[in-house]
Amino acid sequence: MNIQKIRNDFPILKRKINGKLLAYLDNAATSQKPKQVIDMLSHYYSKHNANVHRGIHTLSVEATEELELARKKVADFVGVSDPSEIVFVRNATEAINLVAYAWGRLNIEKGDEIVLTVAEHHSNFVVWQQLAMENGAVLKIVPIDENGEVDQEAFKEALTKKTKLVTFCHVSNVLGTINPVEKLVSIVKGQWSNVIILIDGAQAVPHVPVDIPRIGCDFYVFTGHKMLGPTGIGVLWGKREILEEMPPFLFGGEMISKVRLDNSTWNELPWKFEAGTPNIAGAIGLGAAVDYLSKIGMENVRAHEIELTEYAISRLSGIQDIRILGQKDSKKRGGVISFNVGNIHAHDVASILDSEGIAIRSGHHCAQPLMEFLGISSAARASSYVYNNFEEIDRLVEGVMKVKKTFKINSKHEIHV
Repeated sequence: MNIQKIRNDFPILKRKINGKLLAYLDNAATSQKPKQVIDMLSHYYSKHNANVHRGIHTLSVEATEELELARKKVADFVGVSDPSEIVFVRNATEAINLVAYAWGRLNIEKGDEIVLTVAEHHSNFVVWQQLAMENGAVLKIVPIDENGEVDQEAFKEALTKKTKLVTFCHVSNVLGTINPVEKLVSIVKGQWSNVIILIDGAQAVPHVPVDIPRIGCDFYVFTGHKMLGPTGIGVLWGKREILEEMPPFLFGGEMISKVRLDNSTWNELPWKFEAGTPNIAGAIGLGAAVDYLSKIGMENVRAHEIELTEYAISRLSGIQDIRILGQKDSKKRGGVISFNVGNIHAHDVASILDSEGIAIRSGHHCAQPLMEFLGISSAARASSYVYNNFEEIDRLVEGVMKVKKTFKINSKHEIHV
């Protein structure tokens, strides 16, 4: 990987924040976009803009072809042989809600069990919490160990004949933990083959090679804006036989086959779940992002991330009063590094880093149950991607030293401003 060549593809990295060149380390929230994606969006709107699947004029045919080509690119990227199993949605959150409404509300009843981990993003926690409250189902929450990994013994014990759904993230958005998803799926299916498994891959697909059929789950969701693509486009993958049994999530145009005065019938997959005009440009832009990542090679993306993460953990660990959350082994975690500096609030850490042109995230990271489990209210989070370099990690470390100097932490962790 030629990192400088890659960096030249991202116009925003030339921007200065507070007079300092931007060091963007908030990739777990959203990634920046290369000019290849930006240009593709402009090209679509300039040359091919039309509604899809409905017209026989040239622009409509071209737009439809580009949309469906993007669907195939996405399918190939995650090892899926049937593009019709790829449903375009707005984001991973909508994908999970789609499953909850179209599958969960029909199949999960009072007394049934939903198993998930304490480390889930709110998108994969609140959805099932609310469904359980609505249907009288039981929510069973599996803890994690000191390395942020799923407690596999507790995981096994949580599974019973009443379990209907098991769900967990592929990569934690707070701890960076890469869960052994194939093993977890094998544990579930080995005991109860009829249990449905949904995996939240929002933090995985952008950073590690993903082969969904090899994992063996029933649903897998991810989002475009975290993998160099536009916002407002996400993906739900589901096994064809399950998707075919599910009713539509939304009703209206495009998702129908025939509409009569007294009833209606539904379109084929995947359009049954894509009511109305889709985010055509977003999907095409996601296709361009997939092209970009495929050209680099996901093995190379992962190798670069391991190097950056190992370097960052090593340097940050050398600073007194820093607590790094989660696994220290860079080969077992993604590029997400959450940390706290003494008892300085994470927002103050992020604010001072921003004054140095360094963008990180702070807060509870849409994972309040995990924060409570860890005994903290918030954390600072630096997260890297393909365009980040070692110099930016050095700037992060220097910024943290400025935080300590600004707040004058003493050996007793007392703060004096």
